[in-house]
Amino acid sequence: MTKKNWRVFFNYAKFYLALPELRLFWIFIFVVLVVSLINYVFLPTSWALIVFGFFIITGITNFTFGLRFSRVNNQMKTERNQLTGIIVSLKDGLIAYDPNFKIILFNRAASEIFDLSSQEIIGQVFDPNFVQKPRYRLLAQTMFPSLAPIVVRHSSADVWPQIVDISFDNLELRVLTNRIVDPAGGLLGFFKIISDRTREKELLRSKSEFITIAAHQLRTPLTGINWTLETLAGNPNLPVEQGQVVKDGLVASQRLLRVVNDLLDVAKIEEGRFGYEFDNVDLIEFTASTLATATVLAKEYGIKLYFEKPEGAIICRIDSNKLKLAFSNLIDNAIKYNIANGEVLVKIEKLKDRPFAQVSIKDTGIGIPPEELSRLFKKFYRGSNVVKVETTGSGLGLYITKNIIRRHGGELWAESVLERGTTFYFTLPTDPKLIPAKEVIYEEGI
Repeated sequence: MTKKNWRVFFNYAKFYLALPELRLFWIFIFVVLVVSLINYVFLPTSWALIVFGFFIITGITNFTFGLRFSRVNNQMKTERNQLTGIIVSLKDGLIAYDPNFKIILFNRAASEIFDLSSQEIIGQVFDPNFVQKPRYRLLAQTMFPSLAPIVVRHSSADVWPQIVDISFDNLELRVLTNRIVDPAGGLLGFFKIISDRTREKELLRSKSEFITIAAHQLRTPLTGINWTLETLAGNPNLPVEQGQVVKDGLVASQRLLRVVNDLLDVAKIEEGRFGYEFDNVDLIEFTASTLATATVLAKEYGIKLYFEKPEGAIICRIDSNKLKLAFSNLIDNAIKYNIANGEVLVKIEKLKDRPFAQVSIKDTGIGIPPEELSRLFKKFYRGSNVVKVETTGSGLGLYITKNIIRRHGGELWAESVLERGTTFYFTLPTDPKLIPAKEVIYEEGI
């Protein structure tokens, strides 16, 4: 063994031998020496050696277990210090509390968000009455989201973790709440991860404002161009070749105008000002009316439309214009991306276990690749097989549709089998209390 290795060994031994866990071993050594000296004086040599040997074996055992315990304890301390360092350096606020809402952890980021020090918070038992105290109101509304002014839930009430967005006057928070359980499943407490999304929302608002201004600037001249081309296309004296050029230009102009309008809709949605006017409507009659307007497109593509509906009326509180836009997007996609002589089945049913109506739009079309299904509702996304069938499209329709359904308090999802067809499902609450109090923005990361 080299000199350097000896030095490392002695430093290692010195470190562990000085640990508190080995204090009992040193006391034991002292007792052994005293007892062995007494035995040497008063006992026969053979018996003294036997007793001394027993002490040696016991001492080795004591030392082995003490060293092993000290190593484990030291490792636990190291991991705890590492965890503490991670918690302290987290950019998101972290609050942990027991089942009685006694705060046991409150990191630095949480102190900055709520303008409260950990010293005054840790150990306190929070209850809803803290909302009456101005200094603790913000924290109390975060601990008990039902007390907050505006709350948007991104998870079901019986699903963990719970994810909600809480809006205050000048503060936007996303709060993730999860349980802390022991290995047997017993509840030890809860923790909350709080993300300050105020700046993120401001950036999103700035981006939406830019898109709004740019789209408005584009729409004005495009409307003029569109009107001019429509006028020219209606001129019977125009030569055939020139007439065809005008018609092609008109189609391209109308397509571009639709993209600009979609961009304006997206900007309004992300700014929370798409504008909704809710009214009680029979969902079955509404669906029948929407399907009637889709029959022209269905005939053009040679697709059969079917409507399966339950007995009686299903009353939902909806914005007819906005929901018709969402519904039409789904039906148009089912028609356009279908096979020759294909079918589209629209079905409405009232859910038995929840106060919701469910609508499904099932086609016999090209389907969606399984690996792309998770990106279906993202902005500007178009399936790799879709662009081969229909080269035009903004990729904004399903994003807009998702936001409209979410604003109505429902959910939208899809199931698909490649080359066999796709089924889109969406739900609408039959209880108006389940409709969000403000416009809900579907975020692609959720």
